[in-house]
Amino acid sequence: MRTPASPNFSFPFRSDRRGRTASSDLEAQVRELIEQVLFTSPGERVNRPTFGSPLRQAVFTPASAELGAALQHLVQGALQRFLSEQITVQAVEVSAEDNRLMVEVRYLLQRNREPAVVRFEREL
Repeated sequence: MRTPASPNFSFPFRSDRRGRTASSDLEAQVRELIEQVLFTSPGERVNRPTFGSPLRQAVFTPASAELGAALQHLVQGALQRFLSEQITVQAVEVSAEDNRLMVEVRYLLQRNREPAVVRFEREL
C-alpha cells in the first residue's frame, strides 16, 4: 500500500483560504527552511537551543574582512547542519549596508540535484 507524500507546511505556519494548514511546493519550502535557519538566533527556540545561525547578532559587530569570512563560514555550517537532508550548500555570501542585511545562498536540492539560488534582504 502506498502512503501519500507528507505535506510541505508553509513557514511561517498559517492557514490557507479554506482554513486548512497552508502548504508550499518543495522549492518554496526549502527557501522557507533556509530563512528559518538564517534568521533564528541560537537559543531562541526552547527545545532546540542550538538551532539557527549567529547572523543577526553579528550585524552589530564592527565590520572587518575577518568577521565577514567567519560569518559566512558559520552560516554555511548552520545550513549544512540543519538542512543537509534537503540541500547541499555550495556558497553563502553575506553583506551589510547601513541597516540592511543581504544574504545569498547557492545550493543543490538533494532530491533532484538541481542548483538554486535564494536571496534575502532584511532591515535590522
